Amino acid sequence: MSKEYDNYLVEHKENVRKGFDWIAANLPRLIQNYNGEISRHDESKSNQDEYYAYDSYFYGGNKSYAVVHEFNKAWLTHIHRNPHHWQYWILVNDNPEEGEILIEIPYNYIIEMICDWWSFAWRKGDLKELFDWYENHKHHIKLNRTTRGIVEDILDQIKTKLEELENDQN
Repeated sequence: MSKEYDNYLVEHKENVRKGFDWIAANLPRLIQNYNGEISRHDESKSNQDEYYAYDSYFYGGNKSYAVVHEFNKAWLTHIHRNPHHWQYWILVNDNPEEGEILIEIPYNYIIEMICDWWSFAWRKGDLKELFDWYENHKHHIKLNRTTRGIVEDILDQIKTKLEELENDQN
């Protein structure tokens, strides 16, 4: 167990909460029907089968095959435990003709997913970084059409509000 990883976990959860609290304060209609548990975000990262692999991969200074392999297993486990990850909602069928099916993500998890993405911008102190990040990654992120529309609408509302607040300060 490393203090660095422990500190990262605390900071990440705090930044997810900051994003959620910002939305609550500035765009409350976006969360008026939210009934999730943002306070429990990424709890599974403290589980032994995720914690040690993440700690070794990010803070162990060793990217050996074994470390990378254990991290990949832990990341897959994490995705499957935490429905705020878009990868959780992809059904890969056994029958090749059926291909992948992108399941619509429930609204609570969309909010948490956006707060998760936004947490890294909070860490850097540039809240608008979220929009560049999404623009650079959206072609890779597999989302159901309805979910993508909701995600992009929420991001547009956040961006507009940030710009309004910035203009009010000037």
